[in-house]
Amino acid sequence: MTPFHWILANNLVANVTNFTVWFAVTFWVFLETQSVFATGMIAGIYLVFTAAFGIWFGSLVDHNSKTRVMAASSAVSAVLYVVGLVLVVMEPEGAFSNPYGPYLWAFILIVMLGVIAGNIRSIALPTLVTILIPEDTRDKANGLVGMVSGIGFLTTSVISGFLVAYTGMLGVMVLSLVATVAALLHMLTVRVDEGRVAAEAGKEEEPKRVDIAGTIRVIAAVPGLFALIFFACFNNFLGGVFMALLDAYGLSLVPVEVWGLTFGVLSLGFILSGIIISKTGLGKNPLKTLLMVNVITWSVCCVFTIQPSFWLLVGGCFVWMFLGPFAEAAEHTTLQKVVPLERQGRVFGFAQSIEQSASPLTAFMIGPLTQFVVIPFMTDGAGAATIGGWFGTGPDRGIALVFTIAGLVGLIVTIIAFNSRYYRQLSAAYVAGKDDDDQDGGAAVAAPA
Repeated sequence: MTPFHWILANNLVANVTNFTVWFAVTFWVFLETQSVFATGMIAGIYLVFTAAFGIWFGSLVDHNSKTRVMAASSAVSAVLYVVGLVLVVMEPEGAFSNPYGPYLWAFILIVMLGVIAGNIRSIALPTLVTILIPEDTRDKANGLVGMVSGIGFLTTSVISGFLVAYTGMLGVMVLSLVATVAALLHMLTVRVDEGRVAAEAGKEEEPKRVDIAGTIRVIAAVPGLFALIFFACFNNFLGGVFMALLDAYGLSLVPVEVWGLTFGVLSLGFILSGIIISKTGLGKNPLKTLLMVNVITWSVCCVFTIQPSFWLLVGGCFVWMFLGPFAEAAEHTTLQKVVPLERQGRVFGFAQSIEQSASPLTAFMIGPLTQFVVIPFMTDGAGAATIGGWFGTGPDRGIALVFTIAGLVGLIVTIIAFNSRYYRQLSAAYVAGKDDDDQDGGAAVAAPA
């Protein structure tokens, strides 16, 4: 196996571990408290931390060895999971059943910080793709990254569902700690030549600091790149609906074991699309692929909860999971070509912070809004009286209505983006962009403004 494949395998273990913890906490809190408000807050916490740490994580990636930074993220996660395990073992009776209790939220914050520490990997990995993979096959390598994410989703949902059902959070924390330590020890053995990111001869090395102004200048130098980041930001604003409500909606239809297993089977869509991308690539214009994917997924979002059908939900989720890697690979492939390698960590981190900054607002808003406004509206309010005859009534139909509205808004915005000058500008910049493989071993250069 090449170093790239070893890193992918290591990332698979780390991602499975971290996302098992996140999924399990969400499942477990809902089952313990029956509170949509609580699950919405968990999603919001994750997204706030992701947005807050993204730029700093990007700076760490640019100024340090990529593999060592990834190992450090596992070390931090392991320490926090130890603390979480202690809190589970020492739980006062009934402390986890109160959705507003400080003990519960102290535990949630600790373990979610452990999950967030793993986010540095999602910034470091695409920069390693730039270092290790030639420009003309990076879209295919990004497809493999998406496939690994899909395998992680498959394993994560199954493991978390069954662990929560049969062991509660104790089994989750023990397994996460063991797997995190294993990933840390393995990453310490991986060796990658990162000479491409060394300072050029005669060029003064950049100061090791968070350089937001410089990062903004790099992004601004590529016509339409800011528009891409803000488009993804808006998508994530709507995506916060899924993070806050999808588990609650699924668990309203089936038991937790079935829901976890369902997500596992559906995650085969990630794997299938990753295989397809790794074989065929994304075409000449990854941006067109990105927007086409959004048209389809938001159209599906309009209808996949329109009736209280488990199979309709399954079909919609499969489409989302199948097309998700195409969108992610398209964005990564574009950034890897038009952004200089020595700045890619900070640009990926900046994009992560900006793109995720809207989702916390949605997640924090949507839980309480759904719980206290939309659910009553569709239970015994005007919504139930107006459309309840065919749409259905009750708490689950209130959640379903939120998905339908989000899909309509997302579809409209994507159509507007498809017809914008920013789409045409960035497409032209991508085509005109010249990769540095021919000059200094792989770093991409920004297209002129």
